[in-house]
Amino acid sequence: MIDLVKIISGLVLLYYGGNFLVTGSVRLAYFLKISLFLVGSTVIAFGTSMPELAVSLLAAIDGTPELAMGNIIGSNVANICLVLGLTALICTISIQPNSLKRESPPLLFASTLILVLAWDMQINRYEGIFMSSLLSLYIWRSFSHKEDYSQAPDEDTNLFAERGPVFQIFLIVLGFISLVGGAKFLVQGGTSIALKYGVSEWFIGITIVAIGTSLPEIVSSLIAAKRGYAEMAIGNIFGSNIFNILMVLGLTSTIQPLSIKEPIQSDLIIVTTITWFLVAMIKYGNHSIGKQKSILLLLAYFLYIGLKGTGNL
Repeated sequence: MIDLVKIISGLVLLYYGGNFLVTGSVRLAYFLKISLFLVGSTVIAFGTSMPELAVSLLAAIDGTPELAMGNIIGSNVANICLVLGLTALICTISIQPNSLKRESPPLLFASTLILVLAWDMQINRYEGIFMSSLLSLYIWRSFSHKEDYSQAPDEDTNLFAERGPVFQIFLIVLGFISLVGGAKFLVQGGTSIALKYGVSEWFIGITIVAIGTSLPEIVSSLIAAKRGYAEMAIGNIFGSNIFNILMVLGLTSTIQPLSIKEPIQSDLIIVTTITWFLVAMIKYGNHSIGKQKSILLLLAYFLYIGLKGTGNL
């Protein structure tokens, strides 16, 4: 009974958390006259990368750098294949050509940078400082090019519409807290029920836990896309993957240099290839991701998880 309550509570928190986050973000973009992509790639991306930062820092300090690095690689693969795949499966998401041309270079550069720096299975403190410095440059670059967002929010975002930007920031923070809490409750309840029915821990790990850690991105992206704010959804993925590399990996290796014992070259190649494939797929596919492409992304994700789980990758 307790597990069922956790699952229901988790779903409620995820629903309202996602609505609070999207509502506050749309209103903040309107108040500040900036694009939805910018809010998604900075404000929302920063918040959704905080759990990864906590996990990676603790893992590095505890002497498990493989977990820290695996957290970043797995999260970036899940963001592209799982989160975008599920979002586009429900509704087509698109991005303006100018936005893609301007915002894709930082993503491609960061994804290629991790391939180069981590190829020798080590990331030292100087490399961590370098990545952290690039994060500051990325944030400055993002806000130095303000794309005027003059479209008034639709009727779905009238909640607390009369409040100012400070309250909308509070609503965003409340949304983040609710999303993380909801994901935690859902994972705890689902895992407990699965164990009672004899489901293996490995299967739980690649399904309930893996999807659970991506639920904040999934829910926020789904709600944003359903409301017609697709650029916020895809901006969240672009920004989250950049923050995961430059902020999470950068700060982690600055505090505790990483020395990885298990070979990770294949994973580095995969996450970099998937990133370049995503940008190419959008650029040469009418700057959108529909159902067919979403199925392709989801198949790629489950293939990756299957190969990792069976030790063939």
